[in-house]
Amino acid sequence: MEVFVIPLGRDQYELYCENIEDLDDGGDGRKSGLFGWLRARFRRVLQATEPIVPGGLAAAPAPHWFGRLEGWILGWLVERIADQRLLWNLRRQTNACVMYPEGLSFDQVTAIITLKLTQEYGRHRVWLVVDASGLVVSGLFAVIPGPNLLAYYFAFRVVGHWLSMRGAVQGMKSIKWSGMPCPPLAELQVVANLNPENRQQKIQAIAARLKLPNLPSFFKRVSAPRA
Repeated sequence: MEVFVIPLGRDQYELYCENIEDLDDGGDGRKSGLFGWLRARFRRVLQATEPIVPGGLAAAPAPHWFGRLEGWILGWLVERIADQRLLWNLRRQTNACVMYPEGLSFDQVTAIITLKLTQEYGRHRVWLVVDASGLVVSGLFAVIPGPNLLAYYFAFRVVGHWLSMRGAVQGMKSIKWSGMPCPPLAELQVVANLNPENRQQKIQAIAARLKLPNLPSFFKRVSAPRA
């Protein structure tokens, strides 16, 4: 598995990988009870988002407001899946190669990896508690006819956070990391000073050289100013 250290600016980095495998729900063989219920809804969300490209839209706009709302929700879920894909993939790995910008030492890179995985573990642990509470509350809407969209949403979130935490722990404790400098990544450190059009062209060119088609949408998401 290859993991990329993406520079966003001075001393700011994010970890990234492409979609290297089809993900299931990460089950352990249990198919009944609450865990089985969560797994089934998590799988259905993944299946529903498969036709949508990260950073993109559904193939054709829906004519009705409900269809447009559904498309927006699925698009939002695709972005969340893309953000967590690295951690989900890490949980099954024992070896990984990290590609990083020239100018960093491997010791610096491993420190970046440890810091980011520690932060991600803590963030997903907090949200696991929050979304598990939301899942419990969503049960109140089960009396309403039709699919309980809130339950599907929170079930997806709960399982996603759990898988992310497992991936972060695997990356910190069990994966043997190797590394290799990657010159094109260093070029990303200067794109912040370019105008939007040139910036996008530069990122797309780097992504093409690295054969990472989803990198431009990822870079746009993680480099956007946050409230």
